[in-house]
Amino acid sequence: MAVEDVIKLVKKVATEVIPDSVAFTDVKVEASNVVLYTKNIEIFSDNNDLIRTLAQKVRKRIVIKADPSVRKPIIAAKQKLSEIMPEEAEVIDIKFDEINGDVIIEAKNPGRAIGKHGVILNSVRREIGWNPIVIRSAPMESRTLTEIRNYMLDGKIADGRKKFLTRVGKKVFRDTIDGEQHVRLTALGGYREVGRSCHLLMTKDSKVLIDCGFNPGNDKEPSPFLNAPEVTPLEGIDAVVLTHAHLDHSALLPMLFYYGYDGPIYCTPPTRELASLLQNDYIKIQNAEGKKVPYGTEHIRHSIRNTIPLNYGDTTDISPDLKLTFHNSGHILGSAAAHFHVGDGLYNLVFSGDIKFENTWLFDRAVNHFPRLEALIMESTYGGYNDFQPPREEGTRNLTEIINRTVERRGKILIPVFAVGRSQEVMLVLEKAFSEGKLKDTPVYLDGMIWEATALHSAYPEYLNNTLRNRIYQNQDNPFRSEIFNKVESNEMRQEICGRDEPAIVLATSGMVNGGPVMEYLRHWAPESNNTMVFVGYQASGTMGQRLQQGAKEIHLHDRENGGMVPVKVNMNLETCEGFSGHSDKRQLMRYLRTIRPRPKIVLLNHGDAQKCEQFANDIRRKVRLDARVPHNLETIRFM
Repeated sequence: MAVEDVIKLVKKVATEVIPDSVAFTDVKVEASNVVLYTKNIEIFSDNNDLIRTLAQKVRKRIVIKADPSVRKPIIAAKQKLSEIMPEEAEVIDIKFDEINGDVIIEAKNPGRAIGKHGVILNSVRREIGWNPIVIRSAPMESRTLTEIRNYMLDGKIADGRKKFLTRVGKKVFRDTIDGEQHVRLTALGGYREVGRSCHLLMTKDSKVLIDCGFNPGNDKEPSPFLNAPEVTPLEGIDAVVLTHAHLDHSALLPMLFYYGYDGPIYCTPPTRELASLLQNDYIKIQNAEGKKVPYGTEHIRHSIRNTIPLNYGDTTDISPDLKLTFHNSGHILGSAAAHFHVGDGLYNLVFSGDIKFENTWLFDRAVNHFPRLEALIMESTYGGYNDFQPPREEGTRNLTEIINRTVERRGKILIPVFAVGRSQEVMLVLEKAFSEGKLKDTPVYLDGMIWEATALHSAYPEYLNNTLRNRIYQNQDNPFRSEIFNKVESNEMRQEICGRDEPAIVLATSGMVNGGPVMEYLRHWAPESNNTMVFVGYQASGTMGQRLQQGAKEIHLHDRENGGMVPVKVNMNLETCEGFSGHSDKRQLMRYLRTIRPRPKIVLLNHGDAQKCEQFANDIRRKVRLDARVPHNLETIRFM
């Protein structure tokens, strides 16, 4: 259905369900939203059922906004807002988006600013004519969050984004050609390997790219096969869907804009912020190591302004015959399984992304019940026959014992962690152990992007589990703000920590020891036998972390002063502390499949070493009685 036909349909149905006294001054399509402008905004402020009824009848997302002519001037609107907003909302800031007619209200207590059943927001719409958007004030200062919010409110950017959303709407709602429908998937990366995850979903009328990461352990083939004929030209892709922010899924997404892509990116709100943070750091690390950077910061900004955030459970049209819904995957903040609905109930696919089918210290377990499901594309990181992890409580106990042993011999503890996910899990474990007196008084330093990533976790408590969410909501006893944690502010401070004689615990990026500040601590502490490095996350094949984990006695590190590489002896203790992984182990993966509803007709495995994928597929066929396959990169599978 073309965009003009959508507008005609909405106008026609609106005359049937909305009182004659209401007049619409304009109707526009912005991405998948149909926006109706009216001078009679008070009618909708007092009756949300009108919007709901209209949306159900046309089966489109409906947004009602006041005509610009009835908006109060900004100064008068601010004054009125101060009268409407209750003090207990603790409003921190108010900003106006003049291009889109939105007023962004930043409050410590968003629920109070919204009011029961949205009564306060309705009052705002009615009294000032601006569309209120309430956001939570971050409990911890986040530079990333502040910069992105300010960037999106810049007049030039907001105007460009409005035009972009109109263009997306025209592409989503476009006429299509008649013919036999088909659903196909081309494996572009991450199949029979861990890294460079990338898939291309194709139907008769659509092409959608899911994830676009790099492989940290493969210098020869770090990128997905984006030169495959199905992918090019990039302008022909309708949308990019990002399941989560880890670089093996998101690192090369800005590169698409360098090579001509200018379409939308769909992800959850925290994934947008986290991906930006990690991508900027990726550029810094590549430059520091003298490696080629495939894009610049301007391409990261381009991807930000082309991002259309989508919360868990919300469904949106992303092309003429595809609807997208995100569901919690339990892996990291904002991580999602992507559910694609093809046509009018014709076919349904779920891309699991990375999943954790267990309640953790941070998140609820992954969702595995969907409205409809025919094909599942699933990760298999720990799909091998013997890939079982100990309970998280055992992992906590082991980590505590390792730290105490090292402190007793006056050593330092280095824990390489991913900035997103493992860092925050380890922080929660350390905070609990210190508060219970199970760890001796030892300073804990956070280096790299850990502090910033942690601030983003505090900014999105609705994506955390109930226990942690409530601690942050109440703004009391926020574990991430514990006084035991110290942020490494500069290279001078880092050098001071490296040279200290007293015991210390350092959490530093990167998690696979393939760059970042962890390399500096490793350089100083590796030769000393009283020190310990503790691995708490997955170490991909070919990474420095895997070589160390397997017992390397000597490594070569980049010489920052003279260039080239210098040998470093490894005498420090190397420990692996399992139970912290954000990936499901074999037991959890099997439980996910046994309890998934509805049962898929076919399961395609990716994101795992070739042997693990084959072993997992074999177990699925024997024990769960599902058709399981392990495609190769560049293979295309037709579902129908």
